[in-house]
Amino acid sequence: MAPTDERDQREVIAFLETPSTYGEGVERVERIETHSALVVLAGALAYKLKRAVLYPYLDFSTLERRRYFCEAELRLNRRTAPTLYRDVVPVVRGPGGRLELGGSGTPVDWLLRMRRFDQDALLDRLAARNALDVALMPPLGKAIADLHTGAERRPDHGGLAGMLWVIDGNTLGFAEQGAGILDAGACERVTMRARAALEQHADRLEARREEGFVRVCHGDLHLRNIVIVDGRPTLFDAIEFNDRLSCIDVLYDLAFVLMDLWRIGLRSHASVLFNAYLDGTHDVSGLELLPLFLGCRSAVRAKTNATAARLQSEPAKARTLETAAREYLAAAEVFLQPGRAGLLAVGGLSGTGKSTLARRLAAATGAPPGAVVLRSDVIRKSLFGLPATSRLGPEGYTKSVNDRVYQALAERAAEVLRAGHTAIVDAVFGRACERGRIADVASAAGAPFTGLWMDAPLNVLTDRVQRREADASDATAEVVGRQQARHDAESIEGWARIDASGSVDEVQRRAEAAILHAYEDVRERQV
Repeated sequence: MAPTDERDQREVIAFLETPSTYGEGVERVERIETHSALVVLAGALAYKLKRAVLYPYLDFSTLERRRYFCEAELRLNRRTAPTLYRDVVPVVRGPGGRLELGGSGTPVDWLLRMRRFDQDALLDRLAARNALDVALMPPLGKAIADLHTGAERRPDHGGLAGMLWVIDGNTLGFAEQGAGILDAGACERVTMRARAALEQHADRLEARREEGFVRVCHGDLHLRNIVIVDGRPTLFDAIEFNDRLSCIDVLYDLAFVLMDLWRIGLRSHASVLFNAYLDGTHDVSGLELLPLFLGCRSAVRAKTNATAARLQSEPAKARTLETAAREYLAAAEVFLQPGRAGLLAVGGLSGTGKSTLARRLAAATGAPPGAVVLRSDVIRKSLFGLPATSRLGPEGYTKSVNDRVYQALAERAAEVLRAGHTAIVDAVFGRACERGRIADVASAAGAPFTGLWMDAPLNVLTDRVQRREADASDATAEVVGRQQARHDAESIEGWARIDASGSVDEVQRRAEAAILHAYEDVRERQV
């Protein structure tokens, strides 16, 4: 549907583009435009004007509605970016008919006032210039987990009906806007696979809606809506104008940024973010839905890029959008093909590099966005209600606590496997009963199992643990010595032994070769 009375905003737009509007010190302004908003950058602040438009999914057509949605946007985005979102301010008709910013005159429009930030600090721009540090992914995962944990529950949205609406919208968009841009056969395959996944997981979608996993989320959580502010990843520009887009399953919200990272080749980033989020939420009940969620997110981007290409007047930009649309469609096909679940255990004394290896292997193991990493050190702290980097005393390392940790590892690994996802379990596994228990989890699930045992000289181990900072492990050189004294190095049966004394890259290559060898052995026995 076309814009309504947008021409009535021409005077307001001209007023906002005049530097003197903002007082002394502002010599020039910049503008950023979208189909639904105009953002004017002036000095240290940004002013967002909602365009007077009416679309099937968005209605800013009246003054009252623009004020309402400015206030809604302020409220929703202060959850994650309180330092960015300042207030809502009117543009008023003052004495003599002149427009003024704020004041007691008659409002003619409403603005959302924000703190200006460096556009080069947006995550999509950092990624484009290969400057997106993977170290930003754990705090980003925590920020998203915190948003979802505190978000209002909305069981009146989402679930089966919510995802059907998404798939139907994609199908219509493929037909109307994708014609001549997107391959018709690929569109049909994506639609068929999405509908098949929807039917297969209908009960799980409805169960999560009833259990409260449909919440007031961000709704548009891609890399361009995340910025580094004061050194931390900050979510902004959450959707306020349509509950069908924002009141969704929390994992469908997360899937947008995971898909974004995975598609541009930042798979380690996606894996680290995914696992940091799970560390904060322990939400594994929806893992079986990830192929559907990732595929639908990618299909939405294929549709919207095709639509934008049709509206683009510059041929070069239109071609870029068309290429992106095809890439998103191809990615959707891949996402909608879930891989076979498996279980990998990484054991060894403290300092052998188990956690580093597990994180590295996760991105290349299993279906996107990689394997779920279950780390004993993190679970141990969670049993005491502590953050992962908090220190535990001797009370956290008794035999009874150790038994609880390994039991929890086994239970969570089994849950991940039941959801059709791959798990990597990182723990010492110093006792035969602990190794046997985790292998039994895979056997019960009918999933392939590989055990890796990491070996390194004592001096290497003690040096590594002494250099650790802000890590979930509490191990010290003394702890490593006691572990070695208790451990029978010849008792590791059925696990591949990995020399962990080299560089991280060398250890990873050895581990991947051992995993491949174990897989080939299993395949030969099956034949």
